[in-house]
Amino acid sequence: MLDGFVPWPPEYADRYRRAGYWRGRSLRQLVADRAARHPEKIAAVDATGRLSYAELLAEADRVAAGLLDLGVARHDRVVVHLPNRIGFLTTVLALFGIGAIPVMALPGHRREEILHLVRSSDAVAYVGPDRLQGFDFRGLAREVRREAPGLRHVVIAGEAEEFTPLAELARSGARELAPVDASDVALLLLSGGTTGVPKLIPRTHDDYAYNIEACARVVEFDEDGVYLAANPVPHNAALGCPGALGALVLGGKAVLAATPSPDHVFPLIEREGVTLTTLVPALALLWAEAALSTPVDMKGMTIQVGSSKFGPAAAERVSDSLGCRILNVYGIGEGLITHTRPDDPLEVVFGTEGKPVCPDDEIRIVDADDRDLPAGETGELLTRGPYTIRGYFAAPEHNRRSFTPDGFYRTGDLARMTEDGDVVIEGRLKDIIHHLGEKVSAEEVEGHVLTHPLVLDTAVVGIPDDEADERVCVFVVLRGGVDAEAERFTVRTVREHIRARGLASYKLPDQMVVVPDLPRTPVGKVDKTARMPVPAARGGGLPARPGAARRARPRVTLPACGCPVSTSGPPSSGRPR
Repeated sequence: MLDGFVPWPPEYADRYRRAGYWRGRSLRQLVADRAARHPEKIAAVDATGRLSYAELLAEADRVAAGLLDLGVARHDRVVVHLPNRIGFLTTVLALFGIGAIPVMALPGHRREEILHLVRSSDAVAYVGPDRLQGFDFRGLAREVRREAPGLRHVVIAGEAEEFTPLAELARSGARELAPVDASDVALLLLSGGTTGVPKLIPRTHDDYAYNIEACARVVEFDEDGVYLAANPVPHNAALGCPGALGALVLGGKAVLAATPSPDHVFPLIEREGVTLTTLVPALALLWAEAALSTPVDMKGMTIQVGSSKFGPAAAERVSDSLGCRILNVYGIGEGLITHTRPDDPLEVVFGTEGKPVCPDDEIRIVDADDRDLPAGETGELLTRGPYTIRGYFAAPEHNRRSFTPDGFYRTGDLARMTEDGDVVIEGRLKDIIHHLGEKVSAEEVEGHVLTHPLVLDTAVVGIPDDEADERVCVFVVLRGGVDAEAERFTVRTVREHIRARGLASYKLPDQMVVVPDLPRTPVGKVDKTARMPVPAARGGGLPARPGAARRARPRVTLPACGCPVSTSGPPSSGRPR
């Protein structure tokens, strides 16, 4: 067993196998099964071309042979830092095939993040592009290698210079691959917190395959489905919920978008016959805005919207504009996924995060003393189940804080359960503002502000204040842009609007700042730790945790992607959790 991996207790592992959740086949084997059934079917499409199942698997197996020739072995960790290209899929399948473990770096990561991933995973190899959007990843690799001498190999897609070309590995002669134990760790995902360095999430072949299959069942995705990876494919949602990897496991088609810009993805959707994609709320809103001037046929398509609260107002706006089916999803890289269903009434789809995708997902809503709360009351969401990890990789201190003694994972999310068993996410446990002696959920206020017809997106933060503990400060991105509506859109506008919606007076914002966009972490979450243009707090204090936005720039970074694209309208943001 891999050192640093916390397995499920034997009694739980046996239970999950008996229930049929864990089937004992590796992710590479599952894709090979599909290739054997329909070898000529198109498996993957990107900006450079397309590969059939037979071609995709053959290339992956050649890369696997090349990795073995380099000396990469079972249980070795390899940081995979590739964009949305077919080479990402063949590299990951190659690593699955030899029992090595890809560490899923995101395209926006740079030297510090990659150095942390290499050190924390004890990686022996790094696979990245030559250049992307003007950045030279070979220089990054040189810097990381100097500071992490255990990194023995650097593989580059493109012009490799002194490093090993990925194309050279793909010319290796295929060889017989030894069987891989499906209970072994298949990949390391990254935790998605907005503070501190990411923790490594170990997912096994068994549990991640079930993760894929359970999500696919809920959204009715099968071998006839076409999945569009609009967000970075190394991210859990675009990878395995069911994601691009799920499309291959299920025998469908994976379409990898180079950017989530509507100008790029709208033609892809129509040309490739996309049936499913996953978006953060920011992108869903951006697409909805773009569809008003660039019509696109999405009638046969489903969009999973998740990663942050997607309230009724935003969901209705997107549904009306795009004309497709919207499903709300709550998911964490550590495991648990709740999902609305295609036959749910609109009030459930737009107002909740749905039910767990597995009947053996165990959920508790607890108070500050870990006492279970009844339906309707808000507390911290705890969970365990057949695809929820029992511990972060090689992180015993984090594990003592993040897991209960009986194996429940503490999500840090505030939630409540409806009488019908649907989960409603109310915000982050730590995203609470202490105002006038009361506790204010930033996410609750954000949901109300977003219902104003002029507001495209918003973020609410607390600012230290000698008289009120913290002031409630709301940042808004306006549909008409910063200059178009800023003068007449004031904090009074916001207060009157949300007061009319019945919000308690102590939750009303004290001040407001209009910004062109909101800052992002590499996984697309709003970064409330970044610098923000806020007035100084009374009493001389400095803002404790304001988010940031730059006042003007000709290009914007789209959420959850890290891909700068030119836009014709106002920049968009979201509030991914």
